[in-house]
Order: sequence, then C-alpha cells, then structure tokens
Amino acid sequence: MTAASVPDARQVTVGVLALQGDVREHLHALRTAGVATVAVRRPAELDAVDGLVLPGGESTTIDKLLRIFDLRNPIRERVAQGMPVYGSCAGMILLADSIVGGTADQETLGGMAITVRRNAFGRQVDSFECDLPMPALGDIPVHAVFIRAPWVEATDDAVKVLARVPQGHGAASGRAVAVRQGNLLATSFHPEVTGDHRVHAYFADMVRAHLRPDAGMPRTNVRGIPELIDDQDSEITRWP
Repeated sequence: MTAASVPDARQVTVGVLALQGDVREHLHALRTAGVATVAVRRPAELDAVDGLVLPGGESTTIDKLLRIFDLRNPIRERVAQGMPVYGSCAGMILLADSIVGGTADQETLGGMAITVRRNAFGRQVDSFECDLPMPALGDIPVHAVFIRAPWVEATDDAVKVLARVPQGHGAASGRAVAVRQGNLLATSFHPEVTGDHRVHAYFADMVRAHLRPDAGMPRTNVRGIPELIDDQDSEITRWP
C-alpha cells in the first residue's frame, strides 16, 4: 500500500528524487512547509510518498540515472495515477511531453502537455536572477534564479501559466517559466536556493488537496489563518 492510498493529513509525505541536484535544499524547504520528507533513490521509497519533487541538475544525466535505479517506469505510473509532482529546472524538462534542444536519445517522464527548450537561457555563465511576479503566491514577487534553465515554448489548453519573465530581459521576456497542469507543477527557476519557500508551500498544498479530493484541504498559513486550497486556480497568501 502506498502512502497516497492513506489520505491522513497528519501523514503527508513528499519525496525528493535524490539522484542529482539540490536535494538537501528541497528537503529543507518542504519541511518548512510542514510535510514529512523522504529522499527517493529506490522504488520502495517512491511507494512511501504522497508527492514528489524532481530537482534541478543535468536532465540527460538524470534521465540515465532513472533507468539505472529502476525509477523511470514507477514514477511514470505514479504520475499517471495522479500523484502530485513538482519539477524545477531539469525537473521541468523531465515532466515535459516534448523537448527542443534535447539529445537524440533523451527521454522524459512526461505528463505535462508542454514543450520546453533545454538550456534556453544559455550557458551557466549566462544564468541570471530577476524578481518574478507570480500571483498564485501573493503580491510579493518571487526572486527567481535561472541556471542553464529551460523555458516553456508551447502549452496545451490544459496548462495554466503561473509566471512569465518580465519585460527587459531580452529573448527571455514574456517566456513562461512557471506552469501547472492538474497535479503537476513546474518552474524553470530554483526556488530552493533563495530562502523563499512559497513555491514549496504551494506544492505542499497541492499534495494536501490531492489527499482531500472532495473539498480541498483546510490548513493554516504561516500566521495561523485557515485557508482552503482545492484546485489549480487557487491562490495562497504568504507573508515574509
């Protein structure tokens, strides 16, 4: 029996794929959002989680490691079953149904009806930061860090764009860099490195809502005020 089959609010557990990337930073951010965490390297560990984070790294390397650790098909199956998944940077590429600029043998986990451009922001020396309006997280912009990041080239109607790069950033201006489709969330940037954990809190709310499908999941924000998060159009309010 998987954790997702036991919808107990006191037992919400979110895993972080621990094959490459900022695993510790994601685990810390999730704990601040009030969920238990597991580093996922084996199918048995995947079975123990209600949601999963796919961290950044090198997407082609993670693709190969997923095969080596026998995690590719189990994750695909859980995604198909509706498990909430959040992918940051390379994780966005892994969730995309289509890649521009990928290697000939590169495959994705898929599930999100988006086309992403790999390394769209250029080489690591071309990485940059900006304040990114993201209304789903409240009025305060997210300080977004882009490191050899992808961007979203195209989306299906089922995909909701949560954030775009503001004007004034050259070819990146207006590009979608945060998207959601049902229980799947993806960002081009790395929220785990900034100390602003609102993206992780938003994802934790998605997992809680998934475990309470009838009416969403009542919870409290960081000031103890009850909230209800129940669909991809919901917004949460956060305070620094």
